[in-house]
Amino acid sequence: MADFQAHGAHVFLDYTGYISPNSEDGKWILKLLEQAVERSKARNVHSHVEQFDGQQSPVGFAAVVLLDESHVTAHCYSQKGWLALDCFTCGDADPEALADDIHHQLLQNIPSLSLKRRQLVPRFLHEDE
Repeated sequence: MADFQAHGAHVFLDYTGYISPNSEDGKWILKLLEQAVERSKARNVHSHVEQFDGQQSPVGFAAVVLLDESHVTAHCYSQKGWLALDCFTCGDADPEALADDIHHQLLQNIPSLSLKRRQLVPRFLHEDE
């Protein structure tokens, strides 16, 4: 099997114990993601949040910060207390540092949050050139 190099990395975080800090928690999380991106070397090219009221989808939200290096996202099932985050970069920005920043901000605001999984996956695998 050939040795592969990665040009990027993807960090996945899964939480339980999510308790909404306010009625518009999707906007709050999006702001938290945007601020973490601002503190990193990544460049925000677009961001969006969609709040779900339970009519067509379970209560919760989906938030994304599109980076020129890839993306940072959050998806939540508020009534179940589940929150999933991912940080994917392929430039100079460190996805682990982004994930750390977001994780610490979340714990400061939602002490009930419990990290169930954190996984780093190499991305854009390629052979030596």
